[in-house]
Amino acid sequence: MTETTNNLTNKQNLSFEGALVNRLAKEFLAEQIRTRRWGIFFKLLIALYLFLFILMYVNEKMELGELSDEKFTALIDINGVISADAEANADNIVSSLRAAYKNKSMLGLILRINSPGGSPVQAGYINDEIRRLKAENPSISVYAVITDLCASGGYYIAVAADEIYANKASQVGSIGVIMAGFGFVETLNKLGIERRLLYAGESKGFMDSFSPLKEGEIVHVDKMLNGIHQQFIDAVKRGRRGRLKDDDNIFTGLVWTGEQSIELGLVDGLGSSNYVAREIIGAEKIVDFTRRKNYLEQFAESIGASIMNQFFLKLIVN
Repeated sequence: MTETTNNLTNKQNLSFEGALVNRLAKEFLAEQIRTRRWGIFFKLLIALYLFLFILMYVNEKMELGELSDEKFTALIDINGVISADAEANADNIVSSLRAAYKNKSMLGLILRINSPGGSPVQAGYINDEIRRLKAENPSISVYAVITDLCASGGYYIAVAADEIYANKASQVGSIGVIMAGFGFVETLNKLGIERRLLYAGESKGFMDSFSPLKEGEIVHVDKMLNGIHQQFIDAVKRGRRGRLKDDDNIFTGLVWTGEQSIELGLVDGLGSSNYVAREIIGAEKIVDFTRRKNYLEQFAESIGASIMNQFFLKLIVN
């Protein structure tokens, strides 16, 4: 009886071990199949990436070939805040300008601006480069076309153009300089909080929100802002070349509509990019030279994000 029971137990153990081995084998095979599928998937993605790259390269060459014979108007968009870390930065816009000027079939250049302003340094770089390229290519006129908004640094760029056009409802101007912040000195006192700010240099922490401003520091900042403002004013007067109306309000930071801007001499006329290309430049075909992320770069970023997501998902699952 005992021998029979032991045999039965051994058979059950063998059956359990066999089932366990079969299960492990099936899971191993399933994992191999999943790994193979992912391998095929990534290979297809790489092949598609290369195909799109070749396609866009060939298409770009074909477009450049077409541009070599047909006259056109070059267009560069300046959208959003002008800043070193934004899309509308000096490097991008200057690269776009230089790319446009390499084409001998370009009859004129349009800067289509929709910007609230931003860094006076970035705007100054762009203004200087436009004037330099104009001096080297006097036969190519540059036009600024304002859409919704061209304020502050946006207008700093616009005045480098030969002529400026806008919509009657566009907002133009804001010729001024600003530095803003908050002060919470009394708030800390009321809450019983002690501010501990250590620095070397008498005025090193002068913009600290929790420390009171000193009179000498205010005078210093005012002098600095006035100096930058005067640089802006000089650029506007140089660009508009006597077309400005004798009105002190122009340089106060106020904003005007497109229609009002014509009266003040801030703008030369009303018109869109198509109007300027067709009626002013005489080349209705518009070629966009704005440097921005192309579809291939966006696709590559999306692939990279997808791969990283799947990678971390597998780490979590495993």
